[in-house]
Amino acid sequence: MPTAIAGRERQVTARWGAVLVHGPSMSPTLSAGDALVVRYGGRPTRAGDVVIARFRARPDLLVVKRAERPVDGGWLLRGDNDHGSDDSRVHGVADVLGRVILRYWPRPALIR
Repeated sequence: MPTAIAGRERQVTARWGAVLVHGPSMSPTLSAGDALVVRYGGRPTRAGDVVIARFRARPDLLVVKRAERPVDGGWLLRGDNDHGSDDSRVHGVADVLGRVILRYWPRPALIR
């Protein structure tokens, strides 16, 4: 959202955010109802990071998954629960929006 300051326009972007987990795709690492802190920007995504992203084939769907490997300018993502996850095996390449840093509710913990 652009804002005007002293006659100059600058882009204001959130660096931190919060998301709520829905569904079992990241079990046992995360559970439905977990509240997470997300870091936008910062260091580049690495394989193994838990991220929030949008699949190019499903841009309406915001997901929490684990980054598997970079491909075609995006990432292949995978849920920790192989039997309960629609991930890149179904939807293909995703664009990562941010990295999950910690769960703040109900059991506070760093997420790795």
